[in-house]
Amino acid sequence: MHIWEGVTLALQQIRTEKLKSFFSLLGVILGVMFLIVVVTVVEGLDRYVREDFTSQVFGVNTVTLRRWQSVNINLTREERRARNRRPRLRFDDAEALRQQLTIPARVAVENSTGATIVGDNGVTASGARVHGASASIFDIRALNISEGRAFSAQEDEAGSPVMVIGSETAELVFEGVSPVGRSVRVRGFPYRVIGVLEERGTLFGQSQDNLVIAPARSPIQAITAPGGNVSDIIIQAVNADQLRDIQLEAEGIMRVRRKLRPAEEPDFSLETADEAISFWNNISRILFMALPMLVSISLVVGGIVIMNIMLVSVMERTREIGVRKALGARRRDILTQVMIESATLSTVGASFGVAVGLSIAKLVSAVSPIPAAVAPKWITLGVLLGLTVGIVAGVYPAARASKLDPVDALRYE
Repeated sequence: MHIWEGVTLALQQIRTEKLKSFFSLLGVILGVMFLIVVVTVVEGLDRYVREDFTSQVFGVNTVTLRRWQSVNINLTREERRARNRRPRLRFDDAEALRQQLTIPARVAVENSTGATIVGDNGVTASGARVHGASASIFDIRALNISEGRAFSAQEDEAGSPVMVIGSETAELVFEGVSPVGRSVRVRGFPYRVIGVLEERGTLFGQSQDNLVIAPARSPIQAITAPGGNVSDIIIQAVNADQLRDIQLEAEGIMRVRRKLRPAEEPDFSLETADEAISFWNNISRILFMALPMLVSISLVVGGIVIMNIMLVSVMERTREIGVRKALGARRRDILTQVMIESATLSTVGASFGVAVGLSIAKLVSAVSPIPAAVAPKWITLGVLLGLTVGIVAGVYPAARASKLDPVDALRYE
């Protein structure tokens, strides 16, 4: 029997018995759909975290010096107390790193808080993020200027009351009028607007364009860095291959400044973007470990249903099988026919599952910032899983059909 004949018979069965075929394939459809949706969301979120989150929050090829790690989970009471006893970072620490690092690198401080921005026209932008930072922060964070300019290193050192604002803040406060040369107030302090940032979009649903950036030593430090304290000191390697060396050298400089003995634990945190998102690596690893088990449950159920449907189909076609055998069909011909029909049914179900999964993935991408990252290998895997389930599910019905006695089959009513 030709393979195409078995495929045609299976497709005819789907067309003539649509409802029965749908319910018989539901398990395979759900299993493959679940595979595509979960893989799409996890891989899309992984790409989003690694590309957008790390570049916007940490910068590229950077080491961030903080009082403690950015992610602290399941700390004991003693660990929290020890963490809170750590000395704060100061501007002097950033200056020491800038002067003592022997590897080429950019060093910047960054402090932030929330505040309402008031324009010279009386219009306000609430919930804006206020940053006090070094002039090099624009290069480290890859912040591009769409209008005006960024503040210079001289303005940073002098603490000049100048400010670069985000595109959303500019639109909210100045309503389509160029803000360059105008003034804004942040908690009563006046600043001259010298530049507007290019639009950056959202990050986890939060706007990245409602913000202002002023020199860290300007009057902004009264609200972002009271007492001369610094939240983050960011070190960006000029050469990406030297990032680990910079991290070790910066640790040595800070240990000397803090007078720590070699055996003492550091009372500061130095982390790269990869270390900061290690929690996400653990989550994605667990999801991918659990995925085969969850998908296999649906596929096993789908395979059992398909096997039962094929057993019923063999019973309904007993006389047909008897006629085929009487006309000279061999046992392997009957076996092949039933196996091909079962595999075709399951593959069609897997194809529907892939289509539904891709549709849901596109929907997730449309209503959320998570990109739909569907690798062709997962689509291929989904179809192959459907084919495999069909072949396995068709073994027993095919064996029963091939063993039918032609005389008994012809007398079957």
